[in-house]
Amino acid sequence: MQQDRLKNLLSSGAIWGFIVLELIFFSIAGEYLSLSERAFMDLDNMLLLLKQSAPIGIIAVGMCVIMINGNIDLSVGAIFALCAIVMLDSMSWPMFDALGDWVIPVSACLALLTGCVLGFINGFIVWKTGVDAFIVTLGAMLGYRGLVFMYNGEQPTSNLNWTLVDMAEADILGVETPAIIFLVVVVVVWLIMSRTVHGRNAYAIGDNREAAVNAGIRVGPHFVMNFVLIGFLSALSAVAFYSASGSVNPNDGMLFELWAITAVVLGGTKLTGGKGSVIGTFGGVIAIQLLRKGLGHIGADSETVNLVIGCILIAVLFLDRQLNRKSTGELKV
Repeated sequence: MQQDRLKNLLSSGAIWGFIVLELIFFSIAGEYLSLSERAFMDLDNMLLLLKQSAPIGIIAVGMCVIMINGNIDLSVGAIFALCAIVMLDSMSWPMFDALGDWVIPVSACLALLTGCVLGFINGFIVWKTGVDAFIVTLGAMLGYRGLVFMYNGEQPTSNLNWTLVDMAEADILGVETPAIIFLVVVVVVWLIMSRTVHGRNAYAIGDNREAAVNAGIRVGPHFVMNFVLIGFLSALSAVAFYSASGSVNPNDGMLFELWAITAVVLGGTKLTGGKGSVIGTFGGVIAIQLLRKGLGHIGADSETVNLVIGCILIAVLFLDRQLNRKSTGELKV
């Protein structure tokens, strides 16, 4: 019992200890290596970090739910780009000319609906065919990305609406709209996973799918609901991000699925399902963004950032295996 408590403590607290170490290291290293006069832990710097974390962070929260459920979704980056195109392009459709600025909520709703529909398609195929979600969403990733390129060729889709930009750059106590949306998503999904029957069922299905079926849980519809959720959150991430930028390129969102999975795993969610935390995923997102921003702060290039994050991910997976290794001993090849 005491050993189990120690494992749980290490699993839940490790990411926050890692974040503290990052803050200390980059604050000290920045004094000697940074070309900027601004301190790394400057308040404006941290608020900007939270805003920059929002696009992948919102998606990572949905990925956490999917992975707790024992599945994975590789199509989120393509859904992100496709929903952004739908939002920006629909704002200039002739049928909406008379709406004026009211076209903004209409276009945002169309983007969110698109995300839900694409997520539903993924979940429905996983349910009805029994094909592993990895394979289904890998095909969906290629298919949805193809739709992105078919929509406007290789040209960017642009529509800069200054009312929308003002909404995206609005802030409460210095926290801008994308960061606020990210924090709200974290709280809402955490409540769903920790306080509702749906959340408890997600853990049960991820831990032992056959036992969940025997207990009367409708696994197929449950999968569909969670794929709709991650589709919705991918679209919400696009709405939050492109409201200010006003232009989406066909390649936007590539590798978002890998960054989201990395954040979820760093946050303590098991790849096999049945164990994980939305709050831990939030920590994983912040840890990755701190690494990217901190290494940039001391002059490292993007290749070094990716190398460091990759090494840390491998170390985390190795540690996870050691903590969760069964008493039967080491696996023999």
